[in-house]
Amino acid sequence: MNKNTVLGFVFIFLILIGYSWFVAPSKEQVKIEEAKKRAEDSLRIIKFRQARIADSLRKAKVELAKLEQDSIEIELSTEGNDSTLNAMQIKKFGKFAAMSHGENKDYIIETEKVKLRISSKGGSITYARLNNYRTYDSLPLVLFDSKTASMSYLLNDKRVETKDLYFEPVALQGNNIKDSVYVKPNDEYRFAMRIYPNDANGKVDKSKYLEFVYVIQGDDYMINYTLNMKGMSDIVAPGMNDIPLFWNMKLFSKEKDAKQEVKHTAVYYRYTGENADNLSEMKEEDSKELDTKVQWISFKQQFFSVTLIADNDFAKAKIKEYKDVNITNPKYLKTMSSEISIPLSYSSDFQSIPMRMYIGTNKYDVLKVYNIELERQIPLGWGFFLLQWINRFVVIPVFDFLSGFGWNYGIIILVLTVLLKLFLFPIAYKTYMSSAKMRVLKPEIDEISTKFPKKEDSMKKQQATMALYKKVGVNPMAGCVPMLLQMPILFAMFRFFPAAFELRQHGFLWAHDLSTYDSIYSWSQQIPLLSRFYGNHISLFTLLMTVSTILYTRMNNQMMSSSQQMPGMKTMMYIMPIMFLGFFNNYAAGLSYYYFLANIITFSQMYFIRKFVNEDAIRAKLQAHKKKPAKKSNFQKKLEDMAKQKGYKAKK
Repeated sequence: MNKNTVLGFVFIFLILIGYSWFVAPSKEQVKIEEAKKRAEDSLRIIKFRQARIADSLRKAKVELAKLEQDSIEIELSTEGNDSTLNAMQIKKFGKFAAMSHGENKDYIIETEKVKLRISSKGGSITYARLNNYRTYDSLPLVLFDSKTASMSYLLNDKRVETKDLYFEPVALQGNNIKDSVYVKPNDEYRFAMRIYPNDANGKVDKSKYLEFVYVIQGDDYMINYTLNMKGMSDIVAPGMNDIPLFWNMKLFSKEKDAKQEVKHTAVYYRYTGENADNLSEMKEEDSKELDTKVQWISFKQQFFSVTLIADNDFAKAKIKEYKDVNITNPKYLKTMSSEISIPLSYSSDFQSIPMRMYIGTNKYDVLKVYNIELERQIPLGWGFFLLQWINRFVVIPVFDFLSGFGWNYGIIILVLTVLLKLFLFPIAYKTYMSSAKMRVLKPEIDEISTKFPKKEDSMKKQQATMALYKKVGVNPMAGCVPMLLQMPILFAMFRFFPAAFELRQHGFLWAHDLSTYDSIYSWSQQIPLLSRFYGNHISLFTLLMTVSTILYTRMNNQMMSSSQQMPGMKTMMYIMPIMFLGFFNNYAAGLSYYYFLANIITFSQMYFIRKFVNEDAIRAKLQAHKKKPAKKSNFQKKLEDMAKQKGYKAKK
C-alpha cells in the first residue's frame, strides 16, 4: 500500500467523523425527541389497553348471548305445553321462530356428473358425490356429507343461524317439486329453498323471505348458487354492511397414499384481480385473514376440490386449516374452515347476491374454462414462469392430443418422452460433441497435470489448462449449458405427473395406478429409518429409474475426462441416485416411469451418435486450430491498451 492510498483512507475517515459530528442532534433536540418518544409509547399503551377492553366487551357480549341461548334451550327441553314452547321459540329465534321446527327432508338432484342432496334443515347442499369416479378402495367418491361439512349464515346478533332453521322448497320456472330429480345433459334444473319471518305472535309473513336458489346444469360441475332476500333489511343483519357465512369441511383421503395426498391438500383463495394463492400444504396448521376483496375460496385435495365463488366479490374472509387430533380415522387429512363476509346493500326491497359452487375434479382443461384461475390449484410450477409455460403450452396440449387416440397412458407417456427427446436431440448432440472434445484433449491435460503435480501449483495448472482450451478453440462450459437448458423440462415433468388427473386409477404393466406409487412387494412391520425414509414397499419403476440413472452416470463419467472432475464429485454423482431412490419410492409411478424412459432413450441417442462421430476427425480439427493465430477479443484489447497507458507491457 503506497503513501497516497494511506492518506486517502485517513482523509475518508476524518470526513466521516466530521460529518457524524456535524449532523448529530443538540442536547435540546435529544430531550425533545426523548419526550416525543415517551408520549408515543404512552399513546401506544393506551390504544393497546383500549383494544383489549373492546375485545373483552365483545367476548362478554357473545358469552352473554350464548348463556341466554343455553337458558332458552333448557327451558325448551323442560316445558311441555305448546303455548310455552312457542314463547320460548320466539324468545330464542325471534323473527324466525316459525321456521325453527319442521321436517328434516332431503331433496336429491342428480346429473351425469354429480349427485347432490339439499336438506330442508339449513337449506344447503349436505351431500355431494361424483358419479364417474371412485376412491382407491372402490367406494363411491363422496366429497362431503352432513357429517363432514356445513354451510350456515349468521342472521343476527342473537346468534340465529340458517343451519338451525327449516326451509321450504320452492319450484321455479314451472319445475315441479320432487323428492328426486335427474337432470339430463344440456338441461338445467332450478330449485329454491326459502324461509319466512314471523311477527311477535309467530304469524308467518310470506311476502318477505330469504332464499337459496340453485341452478344445476346437466353437464357441468359448476352450480349457480344465489342468495336472495326480499323485505329483510330490518330482519337479517340489521344495520350491518355484510352477512357472515361459516363454511367448514373435514377432508378424507380418496387416494392410495394419504401421506402424499395431504401434501397436495390446502385452502386456496384468490384476491380479486390477483393470482391465486394458498395456505401451506406442508404445515398441519395455517391460517390467514383476507382483509380485502376475495373472488373465491376453495377447499382443495389432490385431485378434487369444492370452491365457493362470488360473482361480485366477498368483502373479506378468515380462512384456516388444521389437523384435528381427536379424529383417529387413518384416512383423515385436514379440517378446513372459513368465515366469509358477504357484502349487503339494502338500497332496494329486494337484494340478490349471485355466487357459484364448483364441485368437481382438478383437471386443467376443466378448470381453465371458467377463466378465474381455478386451474392454479394444480401445481404446474406457477412460481417459475418457465416451468408453467412448458406444462401449459407444451406438455398438456401434447398429452391431451395423444389421449385422443385412446391409447393406454403408459404408451402415451412413452410417445411423449420420445417426442421431447427428439426435440432436445440438438442439445444432446452438442453435449456429446463437447465431451468428445474433452476426451480427445485428455492426453494433453494429463501432461499438464504431470508438469504441475504439487498443490501449490494448482493455479499454474489451471492457467495452463485454460490456455490449452483457448489454443484449440474449446469452451469447457459448452457441455454444461445444454444440460442447463434441459433442466426446466425435467422439473416441469416433476410437477406435471403427480398432478395429472388423467393418470388417476389408470394402470400400466404392474402399476395399477400411475398417479401413485407402484408396489411389487410391501410389508406392514415398521422398520426404524427404513420405513420413515423409504416406505414399507418397493416401487419397481423407481428401482428401474435408479439403476438406469447409475448406468447413465457411469457412461457419462467414461465419456468425460476424469482428471477434470472435482475431488469427490464422481462419488457424489453415484450417491445422488441412491438418495433419490428413497424420495421417488413414494411418488407417482408415472413420474419414475418417465425418468426411466428418458434415461433409456438417452442411452440410445449416445450410442448412435458415438457410431457416427469420428473422434480422429475431431482431434485433427483441434490440432489444426492450434496453428491459427489467436484472435483477441475487444475486451482483451481494451485491457492491454489501458495497461500500456499506465506503462505496463503485455506479456508475450
